[in-house]
Amino acid sequence: MKLLASLLSPYARKVRIVLIEKRMDCELELVDITQPDNATLAYNPLGKIPVLLLDDGTPLYDSRVIVEFLDNISPIRRLIPKGNRERIAVRRWEALSDGVLDAAVLLRNETMRPKKEQSEAWIARQMGKAERGLAQMAEELGDRSWCHYDRYTLADIALGCCLGWLEFRRPGDIDWRGKHPGLARHFNKLSKRAAFAETVPQA
Repeated sequence: MKLLASLLSPYARKVRIVLIEKRMDCELELVDITQPDNATLAYNPLGKIPVLLLDDGTPLYDSRVIVEFLDNISPIRRLIPKGNRERIAVRRWEALSDGVLDAAVLLRNETMRPKKEQSEAWIARQMGKAERGLAQMAEELGDRSWCHYDRYTLADIALGCCLGWLEFRRPGDIDWRGKHPGLARHFNKLSKRAAFAETVPQA
């Protein structure tokens, strides 16, 4: 298998962490999607990363599709529970974490435009999404050891990648550590795991 990715992408980082946790070998090809002739376009019509190329050349895209595929093909350290309610609970955490990231990426992109071209309403809308999502995650995590019940799952990986990107990029100066100490505690714990340490975003 080959993973088309960027070391800066939090969505690709989620896939890379899953690969490490499940001890799966996968070639990594770094792609700059800002280039008009980048390799991703040959496999994903949306031009987004990550893309996982299977052994037979079939491309999988969207990190949520890729991590589910990876978890299903290896029994090592299952990250998505089998029971329907538990599986949906973990995937819901992933959707919320990715949703906060989506808003934060749009926020950062807007604030990087020339000041006179920025939309304050757009910035406020994305900031609101990110802050509401963070508040929801903090409330649901509470003082638990893990996002879902008593074990490490894809929910923790998704949350960790979300918070790691916010820590790295600091879009809109979102003060998630100050407002949500429980999330900060959980992120600090996740950061000590080998898979997280091996995939720290690189400028």
